[in-house]
Amino acid sequence: MPRLLIFVVAYHAEHTIDGVLSRIPPSLGDTYDTEILVIDDSSHDRTFEITQAAAGRGAVRFPIRVLFNPVNQGYGGNQKIGYQYAITQKFDYVALLHGDGQYAPECLPDLVRPVHDGSADVCFGSRMLSERSALQGGMPFYKYVGNRILTWCENRVLGAALSEYHSGYRVYAVRALAQVPFDRNTNDFHFDTEIIVQLLRAGLRIAERPIPTYYGDEICRVNGLKYAKDVMIAVLKAKAQDLGIFYEPKFDCAQPAAPVETYHSKVAFESPHTFALRTVGSGTRTLDLGCAGGRVAAAIRANGNYVVGVDQRSPHPDVALDGFHLHDLNAGLPPVDVAAFDCVLLLDVLEHLARPEQFVADLGRACGRRPSTRIIASTGNVAFVVTRLMLLIGQFNYGKRGILDLTHTRLFTFRSFRRLFEQQGFEVRSMTGMPAPVPLAIGSTWIARGLLAVNRLLIRLWRNLFSYQVVLVAQPHPSLDLLLTRAEARGERERVSV
Repeated sequence: MPRLLIFVVAYHAEHTIDGVLSRIPPSLGDTYDTEILVIDDSSHDRTFEITQAAAGRGAVRFPIRVLFNPVNQGYGGNQKIGYQYAITQKFDYVALLHGDGQYAPECLPDLVRPVHDGSADVCFGSRMLSERSALQGGMPFYKYVGNRILTWCENRVLGAALSEYHSGYRVYAVRALAQVPFDRNTNDFHFDTEIIVQLLRAGLRIAERPIPTYYGDEICRVNGLKYAKDVMIAVLKAKAQDLGIFYEPKFDCAQPAAPVETYHSKVAFESPHTFALRTVGSGTRTLDLGCAGGRVAAAIRANGNYVVGVDQRSPHPDVALDGFHLHDLNAGLPPVDVAAFDCVLLLDVLEHLARPEQFVADLGRACGRRPSTRIIASTGNVAFVVTRLMLLIGQFNYGKRGILDLTHTRLFTFRSFRRLFEQQGFEVRSMTGMPAPVPLAIGSTWIARGLLAVNRLLIRLWRNLFSYQVVLVAQPHPSLDLLLTRAEARGERERVSV
């Protein structure tokens, strides 16, 4: 029989807790091995004593354990303790119930059912599924409107379709809780929002069931304006993380079922990838250092080029190249004759290397035997306007992708990227600014196309400020060995002619 924990958060609930416990349906015991946990969050009234008395006299069919926080942990902090209890005690499901009587315990069987039958990982009780039932149940009109507006905003930002984010009546599969870092969430009231973000990010299934609304004479301890602000800050942080301009570890909880490509092709819009396609042209021998999944290399090959890829991971199975070398560029150049190629690509690679200066120096020496070899390299521009503005307000946040990618070891501007190559024996032939990859963030829509056009215009006005990425074309200076060989050959010809 699956184990169900009914977890009651209680704070100054001496007038309601007894009634809440007595209304828990005994029928739950027919399907679940049920226990009740009440955690009094350091109340100053008789909540703890009344709950203990109810447990002692057997007022409820199920075993009751009553705990007391010696220091108030807050609404979110109290939940963390209860969920940790459910995990450590190996329950299958945990239902969150409030000790103030705001939520009807009679609905518990209906809320547990979707989680128990496997159709959902979490089930929320929603007061908004039935039209206007919340108002009929006594929800103040201003709270009803605020709930609707906040929920609409959260759905838009998070790309979800929940009817309500602000109900505290929930049932979780304990294995689902164990998959998200809920312990990192706030101790405040917007804990409920942050855990929803985590559930969505983890790809867990959320069901909703209608519940009645009840507003009595309980004291509301939520500052509505502060709560709304905290909620929106949380969801906007999550969205900013999606866009690569912010990183919050607690929202980094996606759990893909299979390995995915972490580097996305940008051949569908103006980018270093499209620049490389145009610049390489056709009929060349191209070496793609750090080819990732091989999408760009395959597109270059389709233009009639001979292409060899190098990366520490094998290319995508459906990508066909003329050659591939499994090699970590942090170990230096791959075991290939670099000078045998007309073009060498380093697209978004150098910022990931531990010693990019040494790598470029080795590349310069290897290509110096054939000065006609072109190097096409790209990197993020740390002087991009968004990064500058974030720094202006004291923010310098690494993220899952973007200029401040967590895997970047070096950051470059136009000037420092040029200097990197010039100091290692290259002549920089051109430098180009690229717009932000807006379609990756919001999809390939007319809005994305419009923003790309605006970004391109701004790059013309002020390249260093408005370029999201830098693309450089360079050629190596002839090596000393090559110059010596040429001098010897010319000297021999002159000697013979004399």
